[in-house]
Amino acid sequence: MTTTRFAPSPTGYIHVGNLRTALMNFLIAKKAGGTFILRIDDTDPERSKQEYVDAIQQDLEWLGLTWDKIERQSERLDRYNAAAEKLREIGRFYECFETPIELDLKRKKQLNMGKPPVYDRAALNLSDDEKAALRAERGDGHWRFKLDQQRINWTDGVLGDLSIDAASVSDPVLIRGDGQFLYTLASVMDDIEMGVTHVVRGSDHVTNTATQIQMIEALGGTVPTFAHHSLLTGPQGESLSKRLGTLALRDLRESGVEPMALLSLMARLGSSQPMELRSSIEEIAEGFDVDQFGSAPTKFDVQDLYPLTGRLLGETDLAAVADDVAAAGVPADQAAAFWDVIRANITTRKDIAGWWELFENGADPVIDDEDKDFVAEAMALLPEGPFDGESWGAWTKAVKEATGRKGRGLFMPLRKALTGQSHGPDMSAVLPLLKVIKARG
Repeated sequence: MTTTRFAPSPTGYIHVGNLRTALMNFLIAKKAGGTFILRIDDTDPERSKQEYVDAIQQDLEWLGLTWDKIERQSERLDRYNAAAEKLREIGRFYECFETPIELDLKRKKQLNMGKPPVYDRAALNLSDDEKAALRAERGDGHWRFKLDQQRINWTDGVLGDLSIDAASVSDPVLIRGDGQFLYTLASVMDDIEMGVTHVVRGSDHVTNTATQIQMIEALGGTVPTFAHHSLLTGPQGESLSKRLGTLALRDLRESGVEPMALLSLMARLGSSQPMELRSSIEEIAEGFDVDQFGSAPTKFDVQDLYPLTGRLLGETDLAAVADDVAAAGVPADQAAAFWDVIRANITTRKDIAGWWELFENGADPVIDDEDKDFVAEAMALLPEGPFDGESWGAWTKAVKEATGRKGRGLFMPLRKALTGQSHGPDMSAVLPLLKVIKARG
């Protein structure tokens, strides 16, 4: 069975970059009828917060990315201890005692000599007595996985055939000196024991994947299919790293972005397939193929989400927005007519209340100086009402005959006088809903 996972750290709110990873893994499982695991990477007790765990779940639920099971790595520490012990037994795990300053000096020396800054494995030459002395002086050391220094090959779902020389990579630290398990060991053990078959993540993890393949094999697991998607940039190709705080999913939700607008865009962004606005996650999953994505950095512009949200709302039935319409104060018997008039003219649900305010209490008229006399004459010709679908046509015909104005010169000043806006719904539908017309003076 196909099994995928999304493993966020609860140290902050998830953003569009995280969403790309979560969505791809979700869609692979969804399309195959498999299992999608939400795995909370909370092995760092100081930085992990329950409020962020809750926020991650809220964001995913808002988007409809529901998980089949949830796991917390903080509850699996015994499994990571078991993995560490097995690596020690087979001679693939060793304790090191260098300080960060000492490691930095080693790297600088290697770079000055034109060599790659790879850990020199000096700790492997320490005797038991030397280790004991260092332990007494510095406390427990950190533990590194001993790589087999040979080429690591795999076929990536996005990048194709990859090969990395393990000799060009430092043996990864898996346990810190304070005993905290780092991401790599926890992730590998979880992937093995949870039967993860596919892992999709950012291209900045390619080197990690190489070392993890060796770890999975050393622990007797089955290597999953890996795919590394491109990283997002801003619309001009700039790094998003400094802007991700403003691109948190909760911020997008608060700004009025619709879930399916966001998902439709993210499911195709960076792929060879055109963006198509979808109405359900099932539709998105049906057309999803990770091998359609390219390796080049992918431009993302948050402003693209608002026209998509507007298009989506324009195709949305009243039932889906009934709560928002009611919250704006629209009476139930007027809701259907109101929604039919405005839905093609809003960007987000937040615009609903503004339109009802306009219909209920009128708009401050916008009248250009050259149109003052014309608008005054037109308003004198406007009957008291009530208005129906024919009223706008009858009124503008009378105004045209009285003033000689026609086309845009006739209609635009009247629209601006009645609604305070230069664009909007068909005025023949707007006029019957206007309860107050401030332009009457």
